[in-house]
Amino acid sequence: MSETLHNSPPNPTGDKVMSLSDAVTRFVSPGAHISIGGFTVSRNPMSAVHEIIRQGITDLHVYAHSNGQGLDELMGAGCVARAEIAYSGNERFAPTGFCFKRKVMDGSLEVEDYSNFQMALRFMAGAMGVPFLPTYASLGTSIIDQWGFSPEMRQDHSRISDKKLAVIQNPFAPDQAPEDIVLVPAARPEVTIIHAQSADTQGTVRMDGLTYADVDQAKAARHVIVTCETLVEKGGLNDQPGLNQLPPFCVDAVVHSPWGAYPTACFGRYDYDPAYFEAYRTWAASDEAFQNHIREMIQGHDDHAAMAQAFCGERINQLTADPHKGYATQMERN
Repeated sequence: MSETLHNSPPNPTGDKVMSLSDAVTRFVSPGAHISIGGFTVSRNPMSAVHEIIRQGITDLHVYAHSNGQGLDELMGAGCVARAEIAYSGNERFAPTGFCFKRKVMDGSLEVEDYSNFQMALRFMAGAMGVPFLPTYASLGTSIIDQWGFSPEMRQDHSRISDKKLAVIQNPFAPDQAPEDIVLVPAARPEVTIIHAQSADTQGTVRMDGLTYADVDQAKAARHVIVTCETLVEKGGLNDQPGLNQLPPFCVDAVVHSPWGAYPTACFGRYDYDPAYFEAYRTWAASDEAFQNHIREMIQGHDDHAAMAQAFCGERINQLTADPHKGYATQMERN
């Protein structure tokens, strides 16, 4: 489980494999605008999240769709100053993220919220290279009027759009009854971090199961870090190219990180860990408790896989996914 690769940085042959520490150091700096993939309790790039926490990188501006554990742990560690999201939580384990809620309430985190579809469109706009995309989503709701970022803050941060959104009349139906339409700005992170089941050494990426907004998040970013369960040689994923989502030119760093999404699920490999999420209620109960969590769970192990093994013990076998169903069939979900 704890096998890792520590290859050299990308070279002229196109090899993009590097250690997790090198990838985070190279592409994630204090104050950076980053995006993390995954969805609630599925395929969060947790090993990379823990490395960001380990390196003490702060003042991050985070874009996420409906992220769960990864986003909440970054917030609990004080790494995030601002977030543009649709949802932050772990479904039944935390309908609202514990650290997310506490940081918003104490004023240490600024949040701009969008609907799920709007965030998907924002990443799509970034991937397409257009400044915005139109939608009807959120008309008639408080999302239109309630803005999380003040005009003063927007002026102080040039990478943030001047407006949360804009409502205009449909310009293609001037002779009809006025029809409002919402424009949402493109999201363009400096770096996107995703976790995948497989990648080759040059950056071809294959995600099995649902891909959520990860593909557009990656294409919208200036740089992309991919952590993966299985690392294959150059061209090793070319036999079925229709199953791949990202080509090498979209990816800057590839990190071999077995169990890199734990405690969230990685379809076809392992399921989410209910015991971790239940324990997290205590770990995230206060800033002091979370600092203990950082010391014991994140800094207290050689790598992410070792942390998973230490916490799960023999129970790790129950989390392993059934190869035909994609999820664990022996796991106790209560």
